[in-house]
Amino acid sequence: MKKNILFVCIENSNRSQMAQAFAKIHGKDAVNAYSSGSAPSGKINPKAIAAMGELGYDLTTHQSKALTDLPDIIFDYVITMGCGDACPFVKAHNREDWSIPDPRNMEEAEFRNIRNMIEEKVISLLHKAGG
Repeated sequence: MKKNILFVCIENSNRSQMAQAFAKIHGKDAVNAYSSGSAPSGKINPKAIAAMGELGYDLTTHQSKALTDLPDIIFDYVITMGCGDACPFVKAHNREDWSIPDPRNMEEAEFRNIRNMIEEKVISLLHKAGG
């Protein structure tokens, strides 16, 4: 049975988008990956698009989404990414907060480091989730 995994950050323009992409890349058909923002910006950061493009993933196919855009399901995992008090309550069997720094204003090399950190954490989560 597919695992439903949600990644939440504030703007849904960087961290959660990349995490969703990595869950799709590495989880393949074993997961339904979602991302959302507690205060979505409405756009994907061009730096995130470029960083994922370097790995052959087209982030332009994603959209910045609000929590109200999510399906009304109980997620197997909800991963929050440093949104602090703004993180909402979403129904989930498991919750984790990764406290990943917001890369929005980082230089390219730092941004890549955050991207790579997210990929490692997603791979670890997928192993734990059995996806």
